[in-house]
Amino acid sequence: MFVRPLLAALVTFCAALIASPASATEDDFNIWAAQVIAIDLDDEGEWFVRGEAQERFTNDADRLGQLLLRSLIGYRINENVTVGGGYAYILTDPIGPVEVNEHRIYQEATFVLFKNANGLRVTSRNRFEQRFFEEDGETGLRYRNQVQLRTPISESASLVLYTEPFIGVNETRFNRGGVAVWRNFAGVSLPIADGISVTPGYLNQHVFRDGEDRSDHIANVGISARF
Repeated sequence: MFVRPLLAALVTFCAALIASPASATEDDFNIWAAQVIAIDLDDEGEWFVRGEAQERFTNDADRLGQLLLRSLIGYRINENVTVGGGYAYILTDPIGPVEVNEHRIYQEATFVLFKNANGLRVTSRNRFEQRFFEEDGETGLRYRNQVQLRTPISESASLVLYTEPFIGVNETRFNRGGVAVWRNFAGVSLPIADGISVTPGYLNQHVFRDGEDRSDHIANVGISARF
């Protein structure tokens, strides 16, 4: 079967890419915090809304370099397929370059690729984004595919690994064509209350640039709640 090779490849791939790439890069330490809440809209749990906020402290975690606010309305077609769409606002405030205000419309579909009775799950989240910038009249188009492995490691804790390339469909001033960003994460999900969990971990974000690439080493903490 293809399942075992798929899982082995995912674990190996995440582990390899979490390390800094061999090529010369500019390195930065970040702290990212995320808060996500999902609320079911019907008794069957088919329709739901999701809200998210992320605060990203960059430049050796010295300042708030990016703020992201994202919303979504989603529909669970069945236990293995979820679709949805939404809007996001992203304020990027780097040192030196101009501040950027982005308005993003996106559509996504999430598929369960594999699951077993022991609680192991492999999912694929496919997201297509239309990116509008106040500082630029062009529309950037981008595709993202996050493949995530989640498996219990104790009665309450789960190991979480994911890999996610960001692929620009077109090229604009603020939207790089081709592979623009690649994220890899390793962490542990822990319940802290009924329906609420926290997931601390290490996230590596490799940013591809025309000159020297950048590798962000990120202490990432996410809190999620579902009601």
